[in-house]
Amino acid sequence: MASPDDLKFQEFEEATDLLSSNPGASTLSASSPSVTASSGDIRLDLSDDEDNQQESSELLGGEKQASGFWTFEYYQSFFNVDTLQVLDRIKGSVMPLPGRNFVKHHIRSNPDLYGPFWICVTLVFSVVISGNLSTFLNKMGDPEFHYRPQFHRVSIAAVAVFLYAWLVPLGVWGFLTWRQSVERQTSGYTFLETVCVYGYSLFIYIPTTILWTIPFDWLQWLLIVIAMVISGSVLVITFWPTVRDDTKLTAFATMAVIVSLHALLAVGCKLYFFQTQTGSSSSHTVLQTTPASNHTGLNTVKPH
Repeated sequence: MASPDDLKFQEFEEATDLLSSNPGASTLSASSPSVTASSGDIRLDLSDDEDNQQESSELLGGEKQASGFWTFEYYQSFFNVDTLQVLDRIKGSVMPLPGRNFVKHHIRSNPDLYGPFWICVTLVFSVVISGNLSTFLNKMGDPEFHYRPQFHRVSIAAVAVFLYAWLVPLGVWGFLTWRQSVERQTSGYTFLETVCVYGYSLFIYIPTTILWTIPFDWLQWLLIVIAMVISGSVLVITFWPTVRDDTKLTAFATMAVIVSLHALLAVGCKLYFFQTQTGSSSSHTVLQTTPASNHTGLNTVKPH
């Protein structure tokens, strides 16, 4: 069994020899938070390292903030979303619920341009391809019809869709910002959030344009009404809280303009890319029936 003397702290021989040879040597104490030499000549302080780390972090932060709009890093944050977030926002745009603000419940934490960009690109090609297919199906029985791909319509559709997806949100955001400064309101949306709302609201038109290939004019207009109600509801539910505190005339006029421009895009695409052939078919019928009627009239005159 160990004796009590064996359990006592004992000094190392090397340290004892050093102290005996140099009585004025400095000793360090590890018990205090800041390690300081006993003689005051040597001090070990970690504050310098912390200051250096803070300066380096500030320097890195300054470099990140200094990146201009012409750099890749500036636009990288606008596309920092995953597939689940995009799908959730698409789901929210096709199933609007009263009182459920699209910005606050879906994009306020991280507005993006990834979804709106690809939705616009997909809508451009779906409109053009479905329009060409609809024209082919409508004139398929006409012997004088020769199918020619109309690639110039891609440019027209791209200009119409992307101008709507960027210029209209810019105008809405500028008007709402101006009204908020006049009425001294603090709640509002950023330009990126406004573009994000408009971009995702266009998704419902993609399956609608595909269904427009069905050669029934009444069904096409019915699909337009359904798509406008769904996508228009997303815009109304989103932007109404920002204008309801304004005057009644301004609030209702703003909502009417937003819904009208949204409906104009759908109706314009329908009339330009999906032209019906009812007029030509009716004139063709008249040309066929007129000779028949004249022939009947001639036959009835002969007996006299």
